[in-house]
Amino acid sequence: MRHTPHFLLTDPAEVKRLIRENPWATFVSNTANGLLASHYPVILDESADDIVLLSHFGRPDDEALELGEHELLVIIQGPHDYVSPSWYDEGQVVPTWNHVTAHLYGVPEILSDEENYEVLSNLTDHFERHFPHGRSLADNPEGTRRMAKGTTGLRMRVTRFDARAKLSQNKAEHVVERVTNELDARNPRLAREMRQARE
Repeated sequence: MRHTPHFLLTDPAEVKRLIRENPWATFVSNTANGLLASHYPVILDESADDIVLLSHFGRPDDEALELGEHELLVIIQGPHDYVSPSWYDEGQVVPTWNHVTAHLYGVPEILSDEENYEVLSNLTDHFERHFPHGRSLADNPEGTRRMAKGTTGLRMRVTRFDARAKLSQNKAEHVVERVTNELDARNPRLAREMRQARE
């Protein structure tokens, strides 16, 4: 990402918040066959002080991406949207794109079958908790353990990250307010991020 100091997001707590709120991740691996990417949900290992991701890959994705053999790039894309120059002052004509994005780097640790099943259970419970009649892998342990054999679990301690919160910080206060108000209807999550950045 372009290095623009006033858009840098350096607080690990804010990066963790971004991951919690945007758990659909892009995994990029520089393999012997070139760059490969795949997409899986992630959750944080909340018991760790550092940023530690937990996820799983379907087989044979795990082999294709050479998991555990080298560093991975994991991209977390938060709210984003086009910003029209019509929301700026008269005479300004260059548009932009506001976004909150994190690039996370680390070498994943491949989990044992039991650890993988625990991660899959936690992932399922994490997302099912929002549903009134949410399901759990524990509802059918025999069947779900059989299905889990088709996946590979991973834990990745993030050794470095490069994150940006480009939220019109380089604009005048009245312009930022106007952009935020315009985004309220079409992208309330991005508008919320803009308000939070100004607090």
